Amino acid sequence: MSKETSKRLQTYELTLRDLQENDIGKLHQLSVGVGWPHRPDDWRMLLKVGKGFAGCDKIGRVVGSAMWFPMGNDFATIGMVITTPQLQAQGGGGWLMDHVMEQCRGRRLQIIAPRVAYRLANTRGFKVVGVVHQHQGTANDPGEISLPSDCLIRPLKAMDIADIARLDLAAFGADRAAILDELVECSTGLVLEREGRIAGFSLCRRFGRGHIVGPVVAKDSDDAIALTAPHVTKHAGRFLRVDTTQPEGGFTEFLRRCGMQEYDQVSVMTLPTTTAPVDTEIHTFALVNQSLG
Repeated sequence: MSKETSKRLQTYELTLRDLQENDIGKLHQLSVGVGWPHRPDDWRMLLKVGKGFAGCDKIGRVVGSAMWFPMGNDFATIGMVITTPQLQAQGGGGWLMDHVMEQCRGRRLQIIAPRVAYRLANTRGFKVVGVVHQHQGTANDPGEISLPSDCLIRPLKAMDIADIARLDLAAFGADRAAILDELVECSTGLVLEREGRIAGFSLCRRFGRGHIVGPVVAKDSDDAIALTAPHVTKHAGRFLRVDTTQPEGGFTEFLRRCGMQEYDQVSVMTLPTTTAPVDTEIHTFALVNQSLG
């Protein structure tokens, strides 16, 4: 969308326009107003990998936002759908959502919806296909973690990016190579090698109140723990967050043991309700974040 669009919502005049980098300060104020932890730099990264709209009132204040993140040619996630309470009460969130969906026509769509967005997505045909468990807290050093006998953990190198993109595609079911390129630039990365081949990876970066570990892509919970533990050790005594679709099991037990209790649950919703096939030999144990999956 290259031109402005306006709509009167009951007594509220809303103008919709493309998001721009100079909106970051206003977007940060908007997200702080609804209790979201995103820093200006978190918004900046999202604007690099996604597209979206700002909803502005008649004096130019940003009172709403909505973004979409293309992954390959046939898939996208929707995120950062935020409105002021006044705008939401007058249907502004739905108007923003409809514009994003129009831009994504022909793609499979996913939204990870907090409770306030569930009805918005459900009334547009999205159905729940999973749950994200948000773990966070002051990290405890997990101590020495026994590595699987046939593997080693080493720092991520530039030459590894094609391999981790291949693993991520197999686990996630959509091409996030461009997003991974941006993430690697602002993250500390680790890879797990087995018999000389990369069999898993993890990234950790600044986000919100501290740091977030994700994505973590691995064969099983033992590998996922081995890839996550060094990040936890590095940030022991500080705020750390991991978003996972694992409801129970070794990985979530590890997170709790390290001081990251479950803080919230949000719904993974898709449209259409079918999802792309993924490789059952490799899994996403931790998300990038709730906008990017």
